[in-house]
Amino acid sequence: MKKKACFTLGLAFLLNGCLGYHLGPAKPAYLREIHSIAVPMFRNSTLHPRVEALVTGTIIKQFQQDGTYKIANEDSADAILKGEIVAVGRSPARSVRGNVLSTVEFNLSLTVTYKLIGRDGKPIPVAGSASGNTSFFVGSDVSTDERQALPLAAEQLAKSLVSQLSEGW
Repeated sequence: MKKKACFTLGLAFLLNGCLGYHLGPAKPAYLREIHSIAVPMFRNSTLHPRVEALVTGTIIKQFQQDGTYKIANEDSADAILKGEIVAVGRSPARSVRGNVLSTVEFNLSLTVTYKLIGRDGKPIPVAGSASGNTSFFVGSDVSTDERQALPLAAEQLAKSLVSQLSEGW
C-alpha cells in the first residue's frame, strides 16, 4: 500500500509540470474572443503601384497557413484588420569591387501599420507595425529586380504581422 501511495505521489509530481500546456492556438488574452478576421485591401501610401494587392494577399495566405484565425467577410468576421503600407525602401548593401558608386546588391524593406477593429466598430487595443526585409542582386534593370524581390519581403512582413496577432509578440 505504501509503494502504491509513493508511486501515485511521484506520478502526480511528474505530471504537474504539464498542467499549464494545452493543444491548439495560443492566442493572447485580449484576443481570446476573436475567432475570425476580415482582411480588406490595405491602403498604399507609397509611390509603388499595385503593392497593396501583393501585401494583402500574402497576409491572408499567412493567416490561412497559421490557422489561429479564420478569414471571413467583413459582415461575419469577429474583427477587421485595417492596414496601410507606409514604406517601401531600398538601400545599397554591396558595391562593385573597385567602384563604390555602383551597387551590386540592395536591401529591400517593406513596412505596414495596422489596427484591429471589432465587430461593434470599436478599435481593439492591438495596433502596431510590421516589416519585412530581403536582399536582391542587380541585373540589367533595377526596377524589375526590385519588383521581383517584393514578394519575398511581403512574405517576411506577413509572418511578422500574423505572429504578432496570433502569439502576441
